[in-house]
Amino acid sequence: MSLYGGMTATPGSNGCLCDLRSDTMTGPDAAMYEAMTSASVGDDVYGEDPTVTTLEHRLAEMLGKEAAVFFPTGTQSNLAAVMAHCGRGDEIIIGNSYHIYCDEAAGVSVLAGVSMNAVPTDENGALTPETITGAIKADDPHYARTRLVCLENTVGGQVISLDKMAAAAKTARSAGLSVHLDGARFFNAITALDCGAKDLADCADSVSVCMSKGLGAPVGSVLVGSHALISQARRNRKILGGAMRQAGVLAAAALHALDHNLPDLARDHANASRLAAALNKLQAGDVRLGSNMVFFTPRDGLHDKLRAHMADAGVRIGGQSPAIRMVLHRDVSDEGVDAALAAFESYFAMP
Repeated sequence: MSLYGGMTATPGSNGCLCDLRSDTMTGPDAAMYEAMTSASVGDDVYGEDPTVTTLEHRLAEMLGKEAAVFFPTGTQSNLAAVMAHCGRGDEIIIGNSYHIYCDEAAGVSVLAGVSMNAVPTDENGALTPETITGAIKADDPHYARTRLVCLENTVGGQVISLDKMAAAAKTARSAGLSVHLDGARFFNAITALDCGAKDLADCADSVSVCMSKGLGAPVGSVLVGSHALISQARRNRKILGGAMRQAGVLAAAALHALDHNLPDLARDHANASRLAAALNKLQAGDVRLGSNMVFFTPRDGLHDKLRAHMADAGVRIGGQSPAIRMVLHRDVSDEGVDAALAAFESYFAMP
């Protein structure tokens, strides 16, 4: 059973004390399992699963949108959103480090026939008004039709300010473009920004929110937007094979997370700061901190040796290079952070 906070860390299903590879490693705790097993369910394809409907209404209201639809994955939610905004042969403007462009197998191009104009971001991962304006194509039959700007927050853990988000959205809308926000870590963003959900969601016409990262639900993302857009996205979900039946057992986990787990995100951010500070004190390499993530480039460049040492201490870290991404989440207790710090200290103390 996964425990959080001041409780003693318990190894998860992967057999380690502290798993820093991703916040997708979070698992349901006993209370979330109870919520899942007691959920009221029905056939969601018929619109008859009351728990799914409750989740959709809850997220739409929280983010100030008209409607919502529950998806099995964030990748599918983003894809369905782009399909709802764009037709085949259209183009989106997107940051060249954003997840839809880099990590979703180019699905919007492969499956939706939508091209991606990947443009540089600023140092925090934001799209600037000047970059957006410069990327919009003229209305000419030689070019793809620019239809949508895709934003993201957080970006590699970096939090983009509301001012920058609003400026990008204003530029897009002034040019007649729609705006989609990949908010996989939406709640991490608003926690760091200390703002309301509607404040960030107002920057986009559609927002995809993941429930299975830091919030601890086992699966699922929710797309919010206007009635018309969500109606089309629901059809797209069917086309993409994502329509589910008695999905209330999954929606119940997401509802439990919204009711109980949001305040814990601040603790994850604090633990990330603690880890980054300790690594900086060790002068062990380059360290970059953002919300619940720490990116660490070891000074000796011996990534495999470091990973093996950490694993021997019961701590799992990622295999990225040159910068190793470490993600703090609710299944990493204070004791787990202690174990990670002790392992780093012992490694860099070795001759």
